[in-house]
Amino acid sequence: MENGNTQARRVVITGMGMITPLGHNVADTWQAVLAGKSGIGPYTLVDPTGHTMPCLFEVKDFDPDTFMDRKEARRRDRFQQLAIAAGQEAMSQAQLAITDENRERIGIYMGTGVGGIRTLVEQEHVVIERGTRRVSPFAITMIMPNGAAGMLAIEYGIHGPSTTITTACAAGCDALGHAFHAIRRGELDAALSGGSESILTSVALAAFERAQATTSRDQDTPRPFDKDRDGLAAGEGAAVLVLESLEHAQARGAAIYGEIAGYGQTTDAYHITAPAAGGVGAARAIRKALADANLTPQDVDYISAHGTGTVLNDAAETAAIKHALGDHAYKVAVSSTKSMTGHIMGATGAIETIFCALAIRDQILPPTINYETPDLECDLDYVPNEARQATINVCLNHAFGFGGHNAVLVIKKFVA
Repeated sequence: MENGNTQARRVVITGMGMITPLGHNVADTWQAVLAGKSGIGPYTLVDPTGHTMPCLFEVKDFDPDTFMDRKEARRRDRFQQLAIAAGQEAMSQAQLAITDENRERIGIYMGTGVGGIRTLVEQEHVVIERGTRRVSPFAITMIMPNGAAGMLAIEYGIHGPSTTITTACAAGCDALGHAFHAIRRGELDAALSGGSESILTSVALAAFERAQATTSRDQDTPRPFDKDRDGLAAGEGAAVLVLESLEHAQARGAAIYGEIAGYGQTTDAYHITAPAAGGVGAARAIRKALADANLTPQDVDYISAHGTGTVLNDAAETAAIKHALGDHAYKVAVSSTKSMTGHIMGATGAIETIFCALAIRDQILPPTINYETPDLECDLDYVPNEARQATINVCLNHAFGFGGHNAVLVIKKFVA
């Protein structure tokens, strides 16, 4: 069931869950996005001493005991706790009953950039200050990047394949893309898929700062596609979607919130952090995703951009859109919701896939906030500062990661 095969099964979205710096669920987060609110705030998880990034996008007032047993919560890293919170909302919405008859036909595909780095840092301090015998017996399972997927499998008794993708900031999109293809090929009937990330530690933030990837502004940051952009602002959060074959969803009478129609994945093989000149690798991913969906550039109504607010990414991504879409690039709305959520690394592609589905549902374009000064290199329609009503049937969701990873998903309005 390769590209263009009309016998390939259609894949639909039947459940969505998220927890972000803007809210603890999909509805609250989406309402804040449409209002153009920023989730930025002061450091509470990390000592700000010495850091040049003045603010963070933390999940506010997060109590893991709300989503799991207190004893169990202590045995899970924060990125795993966030994944469980998002997974519970997605499964509640999907109303997907997992039984002995179907559990082997359901899989899990999760993305993360790093995994349990907060636990790794904490346990290193334990070793230094108290010795090796005081390390938690649960440290390994809290640190390992596949911990979120494994714990979701335990939570719901899922026996199908469980795969974790670690393609940096492309991981959430890549996880959804792999789940989409597995269902379309007929290997699975359904999957939980998405991404989770909580890298907010001094060492991770310092590493991004030393790589000159972060903003140093005190407020109104980040500023994607703006001439005065100066870097990303780090965040945390999670998103999980329930994907199903159309036949499976219809057979059980599930509500359908959108359709995943295509996926394109490429590698720059150019530089470990910088995008390929002119965005050529990203452009190839866009073209592959459209071909996978049997669509043309003229079919695209909206692009959820990677839009990190770094000088290099935003210029290269704009160039990639022009390369891939030609003259139609100037007719497509493009926005970066990272201006409101911050950059949530391996979870961001999954979060923004949900935003695409909601944009189609509500026929509204989410804005790019903090946009003030146009840049000659970034000359597309970035939906500046205010949400806008529009006719939206087809969205592209871009996610690009250090290592040269490019992932693009096509999300369509579902038509039976």
